[in-house]
Amino acid sequence: MNIDVKRIKGIIFDYGGTLDTGGDHWSEVIWDAWQKAGVAADKAEFREVYVYAERELARTLHILPHHNFHDLLVIKMQIELQRLAEMGHFAPASVDSMAVKVADICYASAKASVEKARPVLEALSRRYPMVLVSNFYGNIETVLKDFNIDSYFKKIIESAVVGVRKPDPKIFLLGVEALGLKPEEVLVFGDSLKKDIEPAEKAGCQAIWLKGKGWTAEEDAAFHPNIVASLSEALSFIEGE
Repeated sequence: MNIDVKRIKGIIFDYGGTLDTGGDHWSEVIWDAWQKAGVAADKAEFREVYVYAERELARTLHILPHHNFHDLLVIKMQIELQRLAEMGHFAPASVDSMAVKVADICYASAKASVEKARPVLEALSRRYPMVLVSNFYGNIETVLKDFNIDSYFKKIIESAVVGVRKPDPKIFLLGVEALGLKPEEVLVFGDSLKKDIEPAEKAGCQAIWLKGKGWTAEEDAAFHPNIVASLSEALSFIEGE
């Protein structure tokens, strides 16, 4: 792994896909939940409505600052399933009840992933100041409090609040500034090569890619010298250096 541990003085974490899925793209988590809940759709239909919902959430203010992660998931699933119904692939009368069912499965999955990440956050926060940098909907503080991990971060840099989104390296520089460090003294953890790792490195930071199931085959096939399969693997490396 190409990380100079001795230079690390602070850490930036991504949230979605890093702390709440263990590296998998959220589309894979939701697709798995659809199957468990019994939503009768194929993967192509799912991906179409997933993209539609993400664009709708970016276009219209559905998520409010007080919404916790379960609230967010219910809203997102309502948008996805309503769109699936409009396409003629789902019963409109079942949208609300199925949205809650799918959200329950996704929330349980996210909670389990956060609990697996907690010992890593505990260990790293004892050694380094930490900041969270996330593309999110304006409610990330509520989400972190809901999962009881907000205290690990000295500051939160959220795209909906600061007006900068990944993959713009500027959002990572805001995290570096919040830490009061030089970019090369900061280690970034993220699950996306294009949105986390590459822009973090362009900002001058070191980076570790928590690699799970990606959105594209291209990203699944991509290589980076600093790949880990779990945050605990990364922690073992840092503690062993």
